Amino acid sequence: MKKYIFLILFIFPVSLFAQEDSKTQLWEKANAFYTTEEYQQAISLYEQILDSGEESAKLYFNLGNAYYKAGDVNNAILNYERAKLLAPNDEDIDFNLQIANQFVVTSIDELPKPFFVRWKQSVVNLYPADTWSLISVSAFVLFLVLLGLYLFGRSISVRRLSFWIGILAVIFSGFTFSFASIQKNKIKIRNHAVVFCPRVTVKSSPAQNGTDLFLIYEGLKVEITDSLSTWKEIRLSDGNEGWLPDSCIVKI
Repeated sequence: MKKYIFLILFIFPVSLFAQEDSKTQLWEKANAFYTTEEYQQAISLYEQILDSGEESAKLYFNLGNAYYKAGDVNNAILNYERAKLLAPNDEDIDFNLQIANQFVVTSIDELPKPFFVRWKQSVVNLYPADTWSLISVSAFVLFLVLLGLYLFGRSISVRRLSFWIGILAVIFSGFTFSFASIQKNKIKIRNHAVVFCPRVTVKSSPAQNGTDLFLIYEGLKVEITDSLSTWKEIRLSDGNEGWLPDSCIVKI
């Protein structure tokens, strides 16, 4: 029995290393294909890496670039948006996404948001969920250290200072934890999508005989607000809402 356990323990890490080595080789080959302008081959290899369970902003970004170079703007926008979920403050992703969105026919005037909502979004998007989580944990550890100084410190001035800084640290930890939760929910829920049908009429109800509301075109980003059978209720950034077939959109 011990022999079999030893074999399992020995083979398992070797298998993990082999998988990582395989992904690295696929990554390097895909980048090489991209460099030599063989974009379809690069796309195929990037997709293989995704199918293996690997996910990163860099991977989605490179895949988006390959799709863009191959002339597939819809998939380029889709993968840039997925990259932006994982790296919300990456300037390169934002720039390439703006370039790709120039090919979207549907023009949307976004509803103005209150300044405090825009400010909160800009702060939350400074870092991804993992970074905010690390900051939150660090702030809470600092609070525990300061709590120890307050409880066991001999100097009144040190105790007073540790008390007030500790209060600020625990409040800061709470805020950054909420920011991490917001970023994590964006990745987990993924309630936005990209339109892939060349053109689709948005209906007033989830049925073909529903009243025609407005027409949208491929490449447009929409928010999914509800679902019924094979229909999705969507909201545009200008506030307009309606229903369309779920076959016409792909979730980000």
